[in-house]
Amino acid sequence: MRVRITFAKTKAMRYTSHLDLRSTWERTMRRAKLPLAYSQGYNPRPKFNLASALPLGFTSEAEMIEMWFDERRSIAAITAALEPVLPPGLALIQIEEVDLHAEKLPNLLQSAAYTVTLLEHEPSLDKRVTNLRDQTSIMRERRGKSYDLRLLIEDLRLDDSAPHGEQNIIMRLSARPGATGRPDEVLEALGINPYDTLIRRTRLFLGQG
Repeated sequence: MRVRITFAKTKAMRYTSHLDLRSTWERTMRRAKLPLAYSQGYNPRPKFNLASALPLGFTSEAEMIEMWFDERRSIAAITAALEPVLPPGLALIQIEEVDLHAEKLPNLLQSAAYTVTLLEHEPSLDKRVTNLRDQTSIMRERRGKSYDLRLLIEDLRLDDSAPHGEQNIIMRLSARPGATGRPDEVLEALGINPYDTLIRRTRLFLGQG
């Protein structure tokens, strides 16, 4: 059996690394006494995949993980087993069964949406966002290699529904292998220090597979 879990990663776990998050889920499955399947060989590993690594300091309401079980369980039984043992900082949103032969979750990921809340007021933010969005090319460097950030930005705008006095930026960035946009790089291109913001991932967009 293969299940896909959508979960939130909240403030209590915002500084938990991707590797530690994997270990947390493995321990959680053991506490829930669910029949997690393991790989074969000299060093068996639990069979599960996270959709995408979430950078340190980010929170999320749309993380996804897929797990394989040796035995079938109802979705209701899996939910009932997991909810009491989830650590602070993780919250279940949805659990669904996935076809055993479907494409793996990381290969399905196409893009990710983020909401960025500014902690300090930025003047002329609407003009800066518009100017950046209207550019045809935004050349930057990552790990010594040049790339065009503009090609990775699918949507960029201010949140018109933000409370009075609050500045929120909504962005949807490519998350395909070899073409992943990072919110902190968009913020830097806007002249904003990423450390003066709170970044929340709000949705993962999957392709067909």
